[in-house]
Amino acid sequence: MRSFVHTADPSRVIFGAGTLERVRDEVERLGGSRVMLLSGGSHALRKDTERLRDVLGHLVAAEFAGAAMHTPVEVTEQALSLLRERQVDCLVAIGGGSTTGLAKALAVRTDLPQVIVPTTYAGSEVTPVLGETVDGRKTTRSSPAILPETVVYDVELTLGLPAAASMTSGVNALAHAVEALYSPDATPVTDAMALEAVTAVGRALPALHTDPSDLAARAELLEAAWLAGICLGAVGMGLHHKLCHTLGGTFGLPHAETHTVVLPHAMAYNAPAAPQAMERIARALGVPDAPAGVFDLISRVGGPTSLAGLGMAESDLDRAAELATSQPYPNPRELTRTGLGDLLRDAWQGRRPEGAPDLRPLTDEVVASFDRCTNPRLRQLLTDLVRTLHVYSIRNDLTPQEWQRAIDFLTEAGHITTDTRQEFILLSDTLGVSSVVDALTNSRTPDTTSSAILGPFYVAGPPAAEHGSDIAGDLPGTPLWADIRVTDREGEPVAGAVVDVWQSNEDGFYDVQLPDLDGPVLRARFTTDAEGRFTFWSILPSAYPIPDDGPVGRMLSTVGRHPYRAPHVHFLIDAPGYQPLITQLFVRGGAYLDGATGQRDTVFGIKDDLITDFVPRTGPTPDGRSVDGEWRLLDFTFRIARLDG
Repeated sequence: MRSFVHTADPSRVIFGAGTLERVRDEVERLGGSRVMLLSGGSHALRKDTERLRDVLGHLVAAEFAGAAMHTPVEVTEQALSLLRERQVDCLVAIGGGSTTGLAKALAVRTDLPQVIVPTTYAGSEVTPVLGETVDGRKTTRSSPAILPETVVYDVELTLGLPAAASMTSGVNALAHAVEALYSPDATPVTDAMALEAVTAVGRALPALHTDPSDLAARAELLEAAWLAGICLGAVGMGLHHKLCHTLGGTFGLPHAETHTVVLPHAMAYNAPAAPQAMERIARALGVPDAPAGVFDLISRVGGPTSLAGLGMAESDLDRAAELATSQPYPNPRELTRTGLGDLLRDAWQGRRPEGAPDLRPLTDEVVASFDRCTNPRLRQLLTDLVRTLHVYSIRNDLTPQEWQRAIDFLTEAGHITTDTRQEFILLSDTLGVSSVVDALTNSRTPDTTSSAILGPFYVAGPPAAEHGSDIAGDLPGTPLWADIRVTDREGEPVAGAVVDVWQSNEDGFYDVQLPDLDGPVLRARFTTDAEGRFTFWSILPSAYPIPDDGPVGRMLSTVGRHPYRAPHVHFLIDAPGYQPLITQLFVRGGAYLDGATGQRDTVFGIKDDLITDFVPRTGPTPDGRSVDGEWRLLDFTFRIARLDG
């Protein structure tokens, strides 16, 4: 059983496009009248800062444009002096993690409210965590007083973020989500948010790499950064963040770029101790291996992949490993100086973590080959089929021998298929695909009789039969009288409906499986009368095995599954102006109906409303036919839907 403690931090978030105009309202809502406007002073941010200054108007009492990476205490002291001099009562910060960090550092010292306007994907704006650098060493602390009161996300502000910074900032957000998934403080809430963030980052970064002006992709990435930031604020940080703080605070490496380089290597180090988290990350990204997949994603979008490329000296690696292991902190895998030394050397060299190759370009090439398809639905189906098959192959690391066995299996299924035996339908049925498609169709008309799979033994154009006729011929079995009605949703009879009926004999065989039979038997076509009704004699259906002398049967045997179907009668109803209905009626109390025993119908075709009474009777029959001993009564009404809804 999983145990956890979850605390939701009370931060107000305004998300959208053009929301910069709402910052003044938020300041006044917090009671602010003398604002200190904080920024990093970069040229790229200058225009947005000017816009924000105009929005705030006379509320601006002071400005500080000196925010710096890793929040040096000496910079904070400079801003604090100006804050006190101008009697500031509210902090407004615009920019990335450095500006947010400065606002937090000031807030924790003064208890002033904060309004943060992020222009990157840092995520720190929604965390109660502050990292500061003192004498070249970065430390972190957490407090409710650090958490900003309001965050205003304006997607339009991120359009000015250079492509390279967008990539590294986005990977920084990904790092928050990754560490949240294997944190000892993780909860179902943080898991859900982290996985959504991982999925969104995996989609948005390649889209932005292709088109940096893609507003939808930027919105998705900004939302992912928000979700990942919430996760970061709710759980403890592990190896990745501690290592990046060491590299940034002590060796002066750039924050987001360092996170980008280190992330796949920190993941690879922790992977043996956090296999479930890594599997979930891999699935969210659609890759077979999480650390290698993240490395490939970074490479694909042009992000940095080596500490050497960021300017770190190889001679500093041992010192970094020593500092990173000097104080204990929660992490899935035990931290050793040797292990971290190896990690840092891999990161310094930019070595790809071991894992399956990045085959997404191949998948994209195959998908692109469908671009000239003029049928949109066909293009969609083929595209999704290719992506699903490729992901399946990669995730399971298929070998040529395994794939050849699959091809041989399908080839044999094709060879054994005839007009009277459909092995591919059997395969679809036994894998549950037929029932999935059927359930999707039936869900669109929930107030009609449930549909069911067609099965492999339907034969088009069965012989027409008169009401009251016996479709069993001379075959032995318990006699069955069926009194069937077809109505619309309101219960009004549907006249002229054509109904095909087919079933097995008492030994579990259909007529097409019995070459000695002369013509069709236990199958017929009826037409409903003015009351929507038809009747016929047959025999009580029995449980039977699907054909198991072919590849599908061997598959079932190999995995320890039985081949049996619960006893049933098939119906296919087609009436002008109505949606066709393919369904089955199952004998209540029959074998293979109870899933609790592990002996459920082998093609997963059971639906509760299709289990009905085949009532035991003796004596006179409805049409006066003489029957010795027991006979059964099937009295059932099918409800079908009109084509117009």
